[in-house]
Amino acid sequence: MSTATRTNPLSFLTTQLDELRAKGTYFRLRVLEDEQEPACTFDGKKVINLASNNYLGLTTHPKLREAALEATRKYGVGSGAVRTIAGTMKIHMELEEKIARFKNVEACVVFQSGFAANAGTVSAILGKEDFIVTDALNHASIIDGCRLSRAKILVFRHKDVAHAEEQLESVKSESGKKLLITDGVFSMDGDIGPLPALCDLAEKHGAIMMVDDAHASGVLGRNGRGTIDHFNMHGRVDIQVGTLSKAIGALGGYVCGSRDFIDFLYHRARPFLFSTSHPPSVAASCIAAFDVLEQEPERMVKLWENTRYWKKELGFLGFDIGGVSSPASETPITPIIIGDGKLTMEFSRELFNEGVLGTGIAFPTVPEGKARIRTIMTATHTKEQMEQALDVLKKVGKRMGILG
Repeated sequence: MSTATRTNPLSFLTTQLDELRAKGTYFRLRVLEDEQEPACTFDGKKVINLASNNYLGLTTHPKLREAALEATRKYGVGSGAVRTIAGTMKIHMELEEKIARFKNVEACVVFQSGFAANAGTVSAILGKEDFIVTDALNHASIIDGCRLSRAKILVFRHKDVAHAEEQLESVKSESGKKLLITDGVFSMDGDIGPLPALCDLAEKHGAIMMVDDAHASGVLGRNGRGTIDHFNMHGRVDIQVGTLSKAIGALGGYVCGSRDFIDFLYHRARPFLFSTSHPPSVAASCIAAFDVLEQEPERMVKLWENTRYWKKELGFLGFDIGGVSSPASETPITPIIIGDGKLTMEFSRELFNEGVLGTGIAFPTVPEGKARIRTIMTATHTKEQMEQALDVLKKVGKRMGILG
């Protein structure tokens, strides 16, 4: 049959995209034309950036730049293989050893992304006879890892420790392994998981305790060591997952734990086994980033100073920033909750037209009726930039009837 008369078997996707357009939640990717900074150029327009995960400004730090360039000159641009064949370079091992020391654990393995770290770990250690007790608002990578494992999934209400215990109690007579898992910082609301109480539960019920610290790395704990350090839970969390793509400023994810656990992931974690390892420039950048965390604590101090100011001023303007209809933010992630998906996307577009990048997030990333602009403050935002963004938010919010 000629291509001229062939029916497009993917036409159903066009229909679904048309439905998104009708609902007002369709979007196009905005293209960054210069560096990931608090003020940068997207789609030819200079805007104040409220959407980046670059918490500490490390994407452009001179020490990370130089480390990447030096590693490229020394080792080339790629590793050429997966880790288990010929792609484990000395610099990859140096990075894993550095992270393990930083996190005060026996060992660490680096994955190609935080998503791969979560999905690969859960699916590697559990099977269909096992049980996972997971927070309702845990990250999508955790959800996918749970599904891939084929274990039975029991969801507890967000941060509801009593409900988590009910779920563990309901399977206590079952012979399978139990995994209790939570985000350290929840990515859409910015609240912190109740780690001490969950550690108590895991110990009481003999469960494996796992924390995804993607948005806590570089943000909470001493020099950014995360929620385990923030709550002094060292030795009580069996599996720590983190990211190298947010506060660390580069790319990748990592998993920390006992030596045997990490060795097992070397053998069974599918993203590790079947993905080419990081370019040496990325590994070198990450090593330099952990040096910066130790040597420049003032970056975290500034991050939290900016965060407190931002939350206070947004609250004064009258925006819903959580705490009533949604969990209250406790970190640099501060949602502006609008509710309606179409209105949220229109608000985001109007903000951009006025010089502020605040990305709209709607269903299915957040529940229906909980659409929001997720703002993230960084250490490198200036007072002037924050004031300018607040002025735009106020003006557009009033014009669109979001503010009274």
